[in-house]
Formats: sequence, C-alpha cells, structure tokens
Amino acid sequence: METKELIKSFYDLMSKISAYDHALAILNYDGATTAPAGTAANRGHAMAVLGEEIYKLSTSDSTYELLEELDRRSAELSPRDVRAKDIMLKDMRDTKKIPMDEYIAFQVLCNEADDVWHKAKAGNDFELFAPYLEKIVKAKIAFAGYIDPDKDPYDFWLNEYEEGISRKTCDAFFDSLREQIVPLIAKVTEAGQVSDAPLKGHFPADAQMAFAVYLMDLIGLDREHVGISTTEHPFTTSLGSHLDERITTHFYEERLDYSMFSVIHEGGHALYDTGSDDDLAYTVLDGGVSMGIHESQSRFYENILGRSRGFIQYIYPKMCEFFPSLKAYSVEDVYKAVNRVEPTLIRTEADEVTYCLHIMVRYELEKKLMSGQMQVRELPKAWNALYKEYLGIDVPDDTHGVLQDTHWSGGMIGYFPSYALGSAYGAQFLARMKETVDVDACLSRGDFKPINAWNRENIWKFGCLKKPGQILSDVLGRDFDPSYYIDYLKSKISDVYGIRL
Repeated sequence: METKELIKSFYDLMSKISAYDHALAILNYDGATTAPAGTAANRGHAMAVLGEEIYKLSTSDSTYELLEELDRRSAELSPRDVRAKDIMLKDMRDTKKIPMDEYIAFQVLCNEADDVWHKAKAGNDFELFAPYLEKIVKAKIAFAGYIDPDKDPYDFWLNEYEEGISRKTCDAFFDSLREQIVPLIAKVTEAGQVSDAPLKGHFPADAQMAFAVYLMDLIGLDREHVGISTTEHPFTTSLGSHLDERITTHFYEERLDYSMFSVIHEGGHALYDTGSDDDLAYTVLDGGVSMGIHESQSRFYENILGRSRGFIQYIYPKMCEFFPSLKAYSVEDVYKAVNRVEPTLIRTEADEVTYCLHIMVRYELEKKLMSGQMQVRELPKAWNALYKEYLGIDVPDDTHGVLQDTHWSGGMIGYFPSYALGSAYGAQFLARMKETVDVDACLSRGDFKPINAWNRENIWKFGCLKKPGQILSDVLGRDFDPSYYIDYLKSKISDVYGIRL
C-alpha cells in the first residue's frame, strides 16, 4: 500500500476514535451535571460498551500493523504526521499491555466512583467512597506496572500528566516554593489583614449565571462552541474535539468570588482547547498537550489576569450592575478582597500565595498511596494532619477535607502537581508576553484580543504538535525558572498589603 493511502487510513482511524471519545465525553459530562441521581448504572453500561469498542479500535491487529508500518516509513511522513503517529503508537502500545477486561472495568469503576463521590461529599461519608478509591489506586498501580514495570508507578503517572517530571523534580520544585511562600505568609500576617466583606452577602444564582456569561464574552470565549453548566466541582471538557467545549461552575449564593474565578479558570482551559488549529480536529493532535501547560493557561487567566488591578477596575461598574450591594464598596476594596491572602480549607477557593500548599498536601499523600506507605482509609487523618502542618488549619469534616476534590474519583492520580507547575509557567509566560504586549493597558480597557492572539500564536494553535518541553523552550527562550512566580507573588502582595518585600 502506498504511504499516502496508509496516512488516509490513519486519519480515518483517528476520526472514528474521536467519535467514540465524543460519546464517552458526553456521558461523563451528563453524569457530572444534569443526569438524575439514579442513572449511573445505565450510563455505566453504555460506557462499558463504548470503552470496549475504543479498546478494540486502539489495539486491534490492523491498527497495530498500520501504525508500525507508518513508523517504518517515518522518513516519508510530514512532521505533523510523525507526531500524530508517535502519540497514537505510544498510546496503542501502552493500552495493549493492559488486559481488555481491566481497561473496560476501570472506565466503569470511575463512572461509579464519581457518582459515589458526589454522595459521599454531600453526606460527609468517606467510608462510602473509600472502597472505590482503593480499587482506583490498585488499578493505577497495576496499569503502570503493565506499561513500564521498571518505573516507579507514581513517577509513571506524573510523567503521563506532564512529560518530563518525576518525584525528584517535583520534590525540588515544591521545596523551592515552600522556602519562599512560608515567609511571604508570615509577612502578610504581620502587615494586618485586608477585608473580604465585598465578596460576602447574597448573590442570587441567576445573577451569577448572567455575570458568568458576561465574563465568558469578555475574555474571548466563542459561545457558539463553548457552553456552560453547573456541577459540584467545576471542570472543563472537550466533546470530541476543540470545536465543542464545555465549562462548568458552582454557585454559592453567600459568596461571589467562587463562581467568578472558577468561570475564568475554566475559561482559560477552554480558550486553550478551542485555540487549536482547526485542521487538528478529530486527531490525537487536537487540544492541549499536557496538564501543566493547560493549567498554565487556566491559572494565568484566573489569577494573573482575573485578579489584576486593571481587570478589576474595568469590570467593577459591571459587577455593581449585577450585584448592587457592591456599590457600598470602592473598586479598591474589591481589588484587595479578591487578592486577600489567608489560609483556607478549600483548594479551589485558595488565594495565589497559599494555593501551592494545598497542592503539596495532595502530592505528599499521593506519593504515599502509590508507594504503599499509606492505605486509603488512613487518608482523612493524614490529610487533616498536613493541613494543620502546612496551613495551620483544623479540618472540621471530610466534606471540607479529603472529599473536596473530584480528581481521585476520576482516576486522576498524579494530576495535582500540574496546578502548581502551571502557576509557575504562567508567571514566566507573562514576562515573555510583556516584551511585545502591553498587558496592563489591555486589561484596563477590557481588551483581551492582543493577549489571546499572543497565546494562540505561541501556545494554543499547536495543540499537541509540540511536546510540553518544546512549548516552554520556544516560548520562554530560556529554561523554566520558578523564581518568576515568586517575584510575581511578591509584587502582588506588596501592592495589595502595602508592604515592602
């Protein structure tokens, strides 16, 4: 068969798999948003059937022969085709090492686990969720062993979410952050706290939804291709391709900032995905390349842009229209309120300075779970102890503690460090962007077009064409350096609290 015919068969295969992925993604999205409580089993049946079909498509003899033949003809392929072939060949080889019955069972397990997690969180019942998490941890260790038996299981999954990282690199990264962040928190404590009163009160859910849509439009989301819904724990998902993106949020009527910044955060994810070049749709090259790069975009929009002085000044009049109680406060009051530094229980509500401490808690626990040093049923006690040690907070119950995040119910062990890495990447991206874009001026007039254009040109459009390390080196023009992030935090704290650092 001629090479061009092989390439056509390859792209036809990717398109077919993307259609199955689309169906699975819709089922997952429905389960986390609008599906009735008793539908998990029915949904699980459909997911098992679809999962089996995807497994067969991805690991069949014909697929294996096609990809291996393309691999032998790599010299005849374009760089784009080689990259797509390499990604799919790796996935196929990895998937083929996992027994089909275990692969399918894991898809069903995660669907059930997510349903149980929602109930466990609502009822403060970790024991209800624990058996499912035990199975998930066991499966993740087993899968890593099947695929790369010579590699530590946790190192394997860390690298799957952010290529190139390991416990060694994460330990060094978190140690450097901890050394800098703890003294920053102490400086804030000495300076005296700013008030978060503007963010407390009564903010009706319908007004918050209208505000969410306003924010989506403002940051540049294309609502012809990006939808919004509500869920217990906000997330973003692509349905089949970057042409159909969904973000979610959660409204607390007594607190304004939770949904506000979750919408901007998830909007950052959606901007990245929808920014892929259209000719990457229905291929393995579509969408973001890694969770670290993905989180660099979500946290860049949420914090670096969304909590900036210029942005708050621009949206303040509109905020007062949606929420008249804010008229009692100045724009400076609101700016300081959304940048208040204070250790809190909930990761998604954490300020920029303490946020990484929340990630460190989860990282330390995952290391022990995956190494067998800790059992699942020991998690609540260990969680509470680390929150006391790292953040000085007493955890009142598991709903506000070990059950607060959805990630483990979805099998996403190894994901959390990406949030911290992404925050640090974003600060260095900002420095680079400012060389050619007047970011502050753009924010002060609510103009995201130049910012989005820079991100699209340098990051978004490539989808998975470039590896994360190549994205960093090409964009930054130098090595990744966490000191940019520390300098950014110091500058923000100095501005908000009026202290010299």
